[in-house]
Amino acid sequence: MRKEDIQAPTMFPLSDSSMKYVSLVTLTVQNALLGLCTRYVRTRPGDMFLSTSAVLMGELVKLFTCIAILIVTERSLDRAWYAIKTQILQNKIDTLKVGVPSLIYTIQNNLLYIAASNLDAATYQVTYQLKILTTAIFAVTLLRRSLRPLQWVALLVLLVGVALVQLAQSVPGGAEAAAAAGQSPLLGFCAALAACFLSGFAGIYFEKILKGSNVSVWIRNVQLSSLSLPLALLTGLLTDGEVIAAKGLLFGFDAWVWFVVMQNAMGGLLVAVVVKYADNILKGFATSLAIIISCIVSIYLFDFQLTAQFALGTALVLLAVFMYSYQPKEAAAPLTTVSSKMA
Repeated sequence: MRKEDIQAPTMFPLSDSSMKYVSLVTLTVQNALLGLCTRYVRTRPGDMFLSTSAVLMGELVKLFTCIAILIVTERSLDRAWYAIKTQILQNKIDTLKVGVPSLIYTIQNNLLYIAASNLDAATYQVTYQLKILTTAIFAVTLLRRSLRPLQWVALLVLLVGVALVQLAQSVPGGAEAAAAAGQSPLLGFCAALAACFLSGFAGIYFEKILKGSNVSVWIRNVQLSSLSLPLALLTGLLTDGEVIAAKGLLFGFDAWVWFVVMQNAMGGLLVAVVVKYADNILKGFATSLAIIISCIVSIYLFDFQLTAQFALGTALVLLAVFMYSYQPKEAAAPLTTVSSKMA
């Protein structure tokens, strides 16, 4: 089975050309909205929802979405059930291999909520681009891949850009304002950095599993979500068991929280569609546009103070995304993962 055959379902009525632009615009808007909305729901006044509950609900949404896509791609409920039974339920050893990324993704998603609670939306978006670096590191070490010289330069530019963005948080008044709001930029950065490392490792591990078999990406994601659900529930009970017992699993949930949960669940699936109908250069363009949109909107919604240092750091991150994604025609495919969990 070819890689391009498993990255997205053939269920869209539009032409490939139309789908390219629709998917790119959708991914750009989704990336920008996710950072902004997550920041909003984690810092607004009122009852605070449990991040562990949001992660659990997100996995539930992903599971049902992937099952629905599987039914559409298999063109019948019976064939979809047969695929699930033979490739997941009866192939227990293979399914258990997916337990490693399932656990890692559960931890990663919780860390991202911590990061969003302590970093402004713009800084969160820029910092999370470090997952490009961590993915590259694990691809080189685990998959024995080689990077082009331009990609190594792009990674160095990325490090410098993120460092400038983080140092911009130490400008006079920045740290004090965050502390007054009950936020810790250092904690947020550490959480985002840990999430980047987990994302890189889990993505490469999942890619190795996926490319080592003829199982479709949708079956793999059903496996992931099925294993992630009990792990997410256990994490919630261990971390917030008393609160859940007293106030309920969905305490603090409203339309905004459900919107964020849905965005988290759909983000990875959108990436699969973009890679199918566009390419990785345009995917990087969408990511870069999302960062710019987040910066602009944060100025008006969250009183974000745009400094020259932050602007320079963001520009370097955007440049790194383009440099890393640039693919000469004669070269091999760029370093990416086909996991739709990589958002």
